[in-house]
Amino acid sequence: MLQALKDIFLFNQDAPLIFTRFFFWGFFALVLAGFSIIYKKKTLRNAYLFLVSLFFYYKTGGLFFFILLFSTFTDFFIGLAIYNSQTTLRKRLFLALSVFLNLGVLAFFKYDYFFTETINSVFKTNIEVVTHAAKWSNMFFGTHFDLAKILPPVGISFFTFQTLSYSIDVYRGKVEPVRNMLDFGFYVSFFPQLVAGPIVRASEFIPQLYKDFSLTKEQFGMAMFLILNGLMKKMFVGDYIAINLIDRVFANPHTYTGFENLIALYGYSLQVYCDFSGYTDIAIGVALLMGFNLPKNFNSPYKAKNTGDFWKRWHMSLSSWLKDYLYIPMGGNRGGSLFTWISLSTILVFAIMLAGKLWLAPLFAAVIFGIWLLARIFPGLKLTITTNINILLTMLLGGLWHGSNWTFVMWGGLNGLGVVVYKFWRKISPYENSNHWIANAWKIFFTFTFITFTRIWFRGETWKGTMDLLHQIGTSFGGSMFPEMASAYWKVLLMMAFGLTIHWLPETVKVWYRELFIKTPIWLKIIICAATVFLIYQVVSAGLQPFIYFQF
Repeated sequence: MLQALKDIFLFNQDAPLIFTRFFFWGFFALVLAGFSIIYKKKTLRNAYLFLVSLFFYYKTGGLFFFILLFSTFTDFFIGLAIYNSQTTLRKRLFLALSVFLNLGVLAFFKYDYFFTETINSVFKTNIEVVTHAAKWSNMFFGTHFDLAKILPPVGISFFTFQTLSYSIDVYRGKVEPVRNMLDFGFYVSFFPQLVAGPIVRASEFIPQLYKDFSLTKEQFGMAMFLILNGLMKKMFVGDYIAINLIDRVFANPHTYTGFENLIALYGYSLQVYCDFSGYTDIAIGVALLMGFNLPKNFNSPYKAKNTGDFWKRWHMSLSSWLKDYLYIPMGGNRGGSLFTWISLSTILVFAIMLAGKLWLAPLFAAVIFGIWLLARIFPGLKLTITTNINILLTMLLGGLWHGSNWTFVMWGGLNGLGVVVYKFWRKISPYENSNHWIANAWKIFFTFTFITFTRIWFRGETWKGTMDLLHQIGTSFGGSMFPEMASAYWKVLLMMAFGLTIHWLPETVKVWYRELFIKTPIWLKIIICAATVFLIYQVVSAGLQPFIYFQF
């Protein structure tokens, strides 16, 4: 009995509270039961959901929930201070404090170990990193975190960007500050989207805190559809192809043929979409059952006809965040600004530290001076140069948001380069304005292939691993073994074909079967839910796979 209570209420590093565990749905059922009693009392409802969200985060991230509380506490009072300040200077100072605290916390937990390694490498020091939160967790909860490595709290990039955007929006006058700490805590920590998004803007969500609960029959049907759709994406398609091919190949790419590496790479593009969009589908559905609307985060991204279109469809809450809080402040397509040069300097400092080569500093300084001089000598090129620099910087910073190593820098840089190259290509492309199905199919396939190629660096944990994969594809394709490999992986290939076919279905077809489900009677919905869960657990592995974006 005592052990059962510990399992329920204490953090277990090996059993986080995630959507793919039955324990979560038991937790959610209890949350709904309590919610059904108090939902008419908005203040009590918000406080209740804040507390259960804290419990959810504790069960998922352990003692790191104190970091969540710190971000909530500081930005609540900073938001009030910004709003109540009588001068622009005071508003800017408080905003700067919010930026410093949020990015400082993010940098400490995501980049401190990287900075320490770099300093030790460059200056031949022997500084050690000790994670005190991990030390306390090991002491009190029996976990086994590595004390020599700072582990980022689950979802820190998501809730940090969320609280930071709140302070910026209060400063810009887009939203008034929340007056109740518990209401603000609920906005920051709402458990469906807390650890992997979507990133929710204050202007979109805070007004919902004070609205009466409402859930129509159609919204209930939509919520159930999204939850089932998300579970199918994640567990039926994504996890299956990951376990049966992708994880094996990426762990040892040199032991597989180039064909197997290529199929694993295309499979990973499908997996990361199924995994991440599956999570957000479930999050949106769970939130909707409690009367809250979260923003759409994916819009069939592999239907994109160019790289720019892809980033309007993929992780839309992050893409729009980067656009509104990075790209536009840097000048966007109107030219450069001081923020452009600050961002460029930040990227170059990261590059120097990643490389561990101080001699790169004068080289990069010469590059910056050369760009500035080119813009001065040729005024007609200035707008083109600065706009494209803004695009590249936004994508590079987006890459660094995911992690502090060369692979993420490369991934972000390639995507930025893809957007820039397309801007020039569309001016001379012979089929840019063609709507013929062959032209559209080619554009979609080419974009999908380019995005898949960049995922080598997104998935690869080391630079050597990515090079091994590219080497195998380029030199050991194993064409004579196609029949044998197709026979060995026919189930995985069939699952990939199934996932991509569903993804590429016309939107009218998707709307049709979604509306069909929504209109079914409740008894039929129950049967469909039971059948879907049964189908999922026919292919599920013994150990449930974590969501990929939990690490960010």
